[in-house]
Amino acid sequence: MGRIKPIIGICGGIGAGKSVLAREFERLGGLLIDSDRLNHEVLRRPEVTHILREWWGDEIIAEDGFPDRRRIAKVIFSNTEEKQRLESLVHPLIVALQEDMIKSGTGDPKISAIILDSPLLLESNLDRLCYTVVFVEVSESQRLRRLRQTRGWDLRELRRRERWQTPLAEKRSRSRFTISNEGTIEQLRSRAKNVFEQVLAEYSSDQ
Repeated sequence: MGRIKPIIGICGGIGAGKSVLAREFERLGGLLIDSDRLNHEVLRRPEVTHILREWWGDEIIAEDGFPDRRRIAKVIFSNTEEKQRLESLVHPLIVALQEDMIKSGTGDPKISAIILDSPLLLESNLDRLCYTVVFVEVSESQRLRRLRQTRGWDLRELRRRERWQTPLAEKRSRSRFTISNEGTIEQLRSRAKNVFEQVLAEYSSDQ
C-alpha cells in the first residue's frame, strides 16, 4: 500500500463544468473517479437491468438492450419514492467501485491525489471522504446556455432538476476552494493548477 493521497471533491451547479475541472486535475496527476460513469456502468449490469425491467417494464429498456437513462430520469425526477428505490439499488454498487479505485490510486506512486467528480457529492455524503472540496463557479445564464446546447434543457427543466440538489449557496459555503469556469480553457487550466498545487502542499504539511 502506498502513501495515503488527498481526496479532492468537486461540486457546483448543474452545467457548471465540474467534469471539465475534474479532467484538468486528472491531467495534473490525479486519479479521476467519475461517479456518473460508474453509475452508467452499474446500470448496464445484467442483474441491475433485470431488476429495473421488473420495476418499470420493458419500456425502460432502450433498443440496445440496456436501461435508457433518459426514461429513468423521467421516472425518478417525478417520484421521490422511485428515486429512493433506485438509489438504494445502485449506490452501494457505486460505492464499492469507488472504494476499489481509491485503494488502487493509493497504491500507485504515479498518482498524487484522488479526484471525486460526483453530481451528488454532498447529497451522498461523499464530501466526508474528502481532504478538501472545490466549488465550480459559473453564472446561471452561462450554465443554462451550455445545458441548452448539450441537453436541450430550458430554465424550467434546470430549476426542476436543481430542486433535488443541495442549494448552490450551501455547496459554495461547504467548499474550501472556489474556481471560476467563466472564460477560456487556458484560464481554467491555470486556476486548476494553482489550486491543485496548493492542496498538495497543504496536505503534505499536514502529514
